[in-house]
Amino acid sequence: MIGIIYARVSTSKETQKSSLTRQVEELKAAASAWNIDIVEVIEESESGYESDRNGILQVLETVKSRQVDVILVQDETRLGRGNARIALIHEFKKLGCHIYSLQDSGELQLSETDSMVLDIVAIVEEYQRKLQNAKIRRGMKKAVAKGYNPAKNLKRTGSNDGGRKRNEVPLEEIVRLRQNGMTFHEIAAMLRGLGFQASKATVHRRYQEYQDDLEGQA
Repeated sequence: MIGIIYARVSTSKETQKSSLTRQVEELKAAASAWNIDIVEVIEESESGYESDRNGILQVLETVKSRQVDVILVQDETRLGRGNARIALIHEFKKLGCHIYSLQDSGELQLSETDSMVLDIVAIVEEYQRKLQNAKIRRGMKKAVAKGYNPAKNLKRTGSNDGGRKRNEVPLEEIVRLRQNGMTFHEIAAMLRGLGFQASKATVHRRYQEYQDDLEGQA
């Protein structure tokens, strides 16, 4: 597995620096024992009640931009305290990233209450997503009925002779719909309804190419 280490203490006092160092050393040892390849180590001295922390935001960006399987922490309170903690656990769960802790000697074990809260949040988010997608589909159908043609957004790069013909799908629409929270499966279904030959794999590939282009320009 590929992992990232996150270590946190609440203040930048000299007395807590040794705690930060110890966390990292112990987590590196645990990663070796668990056969986890560490690609990044992030340390910070911030209150766990704060959600706007450079270190934890960097962790989230790393998880989103790389195929990181697991984040390693000393215990769940290192991620955050109060609402910040449960919100971050939920976010990592959505991203498909596991959380391993020294305290649990492996994957983080949630309390029954925390598990119930996360289940409720997931149900509410799923319902909100469905409502949003329904609004998007309705708006798209109205726009098409009024003459809007997504194909005009295609960026043509010339002929593609001598190779497999590339499926022409409106990249701008894919990006817009993805940013509105639609899944690749839902975007593909919508585009097919508009007459495009779009599979889930094609939509995912075009969106990934767009992301790679952005990273290349950064």
